[in-house]
Amino acid sequence: MSEPTTGPSGGRERIRRAAYDLFSREGTRAVGVDAIIARAGVAMTLYRNFASKDDLILDFLEQREQTWTKDWLQAEVRERASTPRGQLLAIFDTFSDWFVQPDFEGCAFLTIMVEINDPTSRIHQATVRHLANIRIFLSELAEAAGAADPDAFARKWHILMKGSIMAAHEGDTDAGRRARELGELFLQSQGILADEDRSVW
Repeated sequence: MSEPTTGPSGGRERIRRAAYDLFSREGTRAVGVDAIIARAGVAMTLYRNFASKDDLILDFLEQREQTWTKDWLQAEVRERASTPRGQLLAIFDTFSDWFVQPDFEGCAFLTIMVEINDPTSRIHQATVRHLANIRIFLSELAEAAGAADPDAFARKWHILMKGSIMAAHEGDTDAGRRARELGELFLQSQGILADEDRSVW
């Protein structure tokens, strides 16, 4: 009987889960097709489900956006704070908890963008799009918080986020707290004050 390729235990889903785990932890360059097949335990069914490793990487990036950006980061900051300003800062509170985890693996979008540093590559272009989607979320929060230029604000806030992730890669587990302190200063410079601070201005 041939192996099913759909459903939670099908070959396709097992390949996707194996690739997600390996790509998240080791990047894409170091992970070969054989390693994915071995982890998935699906014999040689990979190319029946994905035309190439590139297609599997693109699928991984889609999964990563759903799992990391939407289901984790966006949901977490909304749970931690009720105001747009508070949610922006809650990003770094969330990062602080993330950076001390033993399985901290960093931002897959940044890792893969550096690994595949060819602007014409569809994988590189996909990482750029996924990072831009994060800025859309930041821009929405910035607009709701009263930023004069939400796009410019989002780009600067995203630099703080990406910088803190890279600092955590260096071993600075306090990078989230440090970035939050810088974020507080930036919010003040933009006139975006906490409710308790407005009475003194």
